[in-house]
Amino acid sequence: MLENATVAVLGTGIMGAAMARNLLAAGMEVRVWNRTREKADPLAGDGAAVTASPAQATEGAEFMITMLSDTVAVEDAVGEGVLSALGEGGAWIQTSTLGMEGSARLAEMASQHGVAYVDAPVLGTRQPAEQGQLIVLASGPEGLRERCAPLFDAIGSRTLWLGEAGAGTRLKLVVNNWIVGLVGVLAETVAFARGISVEPERFLETIKGGPLGLPYAHIKGNMMIEDEFPTSFSLALARKDAGLVLEAADAQGLRLAITEAVAGRFDEAIDAGHGDEDLSAVYRVSGGDA
Repeated sequence: MLENATVAVLGTGIMGAAMARNLLAAGMEVRVWNRTREKADPLAGDGAAVTASPAQATEGAEFMITMLSDTVAVEDAVGEGVLSALGEGGAWIQTSTLGMEGSARLAEMASQHGVAYVDAPVLGTRQPAEQGQLIVLASGPEGLRERCAPLFDAIGSRTLWLGEAGAGTRLKLVVNNWIVGLVGVLAETVAFARGISVEPERFLETIKGGPLGLPYAHIKGNMMIEDEFPTSFSLALARKDAGLVLEAADAQGLRLAITEAVAGRFDEAIDAGHGDEDLSAVYRVSGGDA
């Protein structure tokens, strides 16, 4: 265990706050910072030190975790004086979902400051994060693997070490492409079932227990059927991730027509006012009520 290790967590939204609580439960000293301090303040009750600036959070820390919305937000958070504030031998663990170009920019920033960089996006949403059941897609210096293991064990149920920094981001983009396509087609399937007078519950019952009965499809499908979309992962962030997939594909000369179509549906739903709801709210413009 890394008991008494000091970990700075920059970004305490749904994911970052859950990760910070699990690190505290594992016996680590946790300092937190969030641009909107009100989102960080509740963590004081769990034992975290809520700081006024990223530099204050990282001062002398052994690890810095970033869990923010995009590359620009991460760059802003770890700007002037933050990386140099890390303790000697400190490591930056970057868990936000970024594009390939963004991840490379941050790795270069870390290199310029002599800081070890671990590209470690995570798979999972609110509930897995709260339960410490995330899947960590780690990539970076092999020498950090053992050091990072207790930290990753605290926030996740499984860690994949994938090679040099950047490999984690690439795999995360592949997984996100699959999720985008699945949710988009699921929304149209539920709408189609209702359109031809088939109860969509029958569809989920039919695929349940077989190779087509993905648990994720049942979770999101039931949200669509019940027309309730409590946010586990917002539609706006899902659209951002779809854009990162398309950007990476375009750079390789690939056209992902299905992803393009679903991204368009996401845009329609966001324009209709559903951006802060769960990504399954794309159903509202897939044959449901807009």
